[in-house]
Amino acid sequence: QVQLVESGGGLAQPGGSLRLSCAASGSIFSINAMNWYRQAPGKQRELVAAITSGGSTNYADSVKGRFTISRDNAKNTAYLQMNSLKPEDTAVYTCNAVIATISLLSKLYWGQGTQVTVSS
Repeated sequence: QVQLVESGGGLAQPGGSLRLSCAASGSIFSINAMNWYRQAPGKQRELVAAITSGGSTNYADSVKGRFTISRDNAKNTAYLQMNSLKPEDTAVYTCNAVIATISLLSKLYWGQGTQVTVSS
């Protein structure tokens, strides 16, 4: 069984920072891409940032220069450092990852999400 668990959400003021974590656990053989999505009320879910197993990254235009995705392969964890937060960054942030288990079966796993609220 594999689980993804996000943490680090909460309330931040405009211009502030938060750091989200996405930790994978279970019978993991390898983790391919790890991605952060967000969904604001009444809006479609959007891809915020992505990182490959080799460390290549990609960002939504709306967060470029403000958010940084990284990963620690030894800890099976991805991070999303969010700086210069804006009220429009308010959303539920969820991570997903393509994970191969020790039985060498690959599957896309999702976390449960963490709320980020940016407000004064």
